[in-house]
Parts: sequence; structure tokens; C-alpha cells
Amino acid sequence: MFAALTGFGLSTAAGFNAYIPLLVVGLAAQFTDRVDPPAGYSWMTSWWAIGVFAVLLVVEMVVDKIPVVDHVNDVIQTAIRPAAGGAVFSATTAASDVDNSAWLAERPWVGWIIGIVGALAVHLVKATVRPVVNATTGGVGAPVASTVEDGGALGMSLVAIFLPILVIVGLVIMIWSAIVLIRRVRRRKRRKAAEKAARRTARESGALPPPADGTWPDPLSWPEDPDWPRAGHLGKPTAERPPRPPDTYPGADSRG
Repeated sequence: MFAALTGFGLSTAAGFNAYIPLLVVGLAAQFTDRVDPPAGYSWMTSWWAIGVFAVLLVVEMVVDKIPVVDHVNDVIQTAIRPAAGGAVFSATTAASDVDNSAWLAERPWVGWIIGIVGALAVHLVKATVRPVVNATTGGVGAPVASTVEDGGALGMSLVAIFLPILVIVGLVIMIWSAIVLIRRVRRRKRRKAAEKAARRTARESGALPPPADGTWPDPLSWPEDPDWPRAGHLGKPTAERPPRPPDTYPGADSRG
């Protein structure tokens, strides 16, 4: 059980940032005995690989904090993060030997599939939520969200290697957070669709819907376009076009 949690914790961390779990696995193999990659994966713990992961991590941490650029990066990372998740799952000794059995060691493709699916699921949630964060905060939330994601990836990677039992807690928190964020995204999309439909209906009917607060705008604030809305008023008063009497405004009888 602990072995599977180690691999799954590393792969889900890769869904946030592909290079943090790779770097953690490499450094853990160099300085501790917690990670001993099986044959074929020793290159991941070499110093040249650690150096490459470190450089890519710096680039990732910079571009992921820039609005719009972060979205382009997420598109590119759609292939990289799942691949990293499959690699770290299969590369760890714990993930290749579940409960002292050789089942996964004899079937490395299973580890790859589990790692890819776990990382891809996290990545898709991240890529779905980030544009909403950028839109609702004017881009200010991008570096904050990115920093939180990087911290989560680092924390999950360390926990997966040194305290794998806590991966369960991390997964529960991640699933709960994903559900909350996805619900907010859906509510926002439904609200925007409803507002768009209301505006379209108003244009087609030639009249604007009543304001949400029940108050009507000052006629002087209406635009000068005489065709807006197509309900009969002459638009914003000008020197050549004096204001209409209040009782002749569209809907005046309904306003009392």
C-alpha cells in the first residue's frame, strides 16, 4: 500500500509541475536511500539529468506566473506532465515493488498508465481553473495560483517519498479542492451564458431588461445612438434634441 501511495503521490505532483517530482526523485536518490531506481531509470538520478530538471524547473516557474503565457505553457505541458507522472511512478523503487511483490516490476506498463492518468487528471483541473483565475482577478491571481501549485507539488513529492501514508490526506484535499473549483467554474460559465442570452433577447426585442436593482438609469446617461434601444426614445438629449418629457420615456407607465 505504501509503495503504491509513493508512486501515486509523485505522479499527481507531476500534474502541477512536471519537473519538481523529477528533481526530488533525483536528489533523494543522490542523498538518501529512499529512492533506488530500477534498471533503465538510473539516468533520472544522474547529476546531468538533475541539472536539466533544475533549469527546466526555473523556466516553468517563470512562465507559469505570467497571464496568457501560462495558458500556452499548459497546452504544451499537456504531454509533458503526464509523461513525467508515468516516469516517476515507474522509476521509484517503492512504486516498482508493491508490498514486497514483483507484480509491478514485471508489468512496468501498469506503473506508466497509473502515473499518466494521475498526472493528467491533475493537469486538466489546473488547466481548466487557471484561465478562470486570470479572468476574475485581471491576471493578478496567476502568480499566486502558480506559487500555490508549486508548493503543493513540492509538498506532495516530499510526503510521497518520506511519509507516504500522508499521501492519502493530500489526495483527499486535492479531490475536494478540485470539486469546489470545478463547481465554481461551471457556475461562472452558466452565469455568463445567462447574461449573454439576456442581452441577445433584449437586442432582438428592442428593449433592455429592467436593472437588477430595480432602478432605471438617468436618461442623460443613455447613448446618443437614436436606435438604442429600439423602443422609441430619441437617445441622449443634445442641444439640437431636447430631452423628452418624463412621462414619454419607454416604460414610464410601468415605473409609476
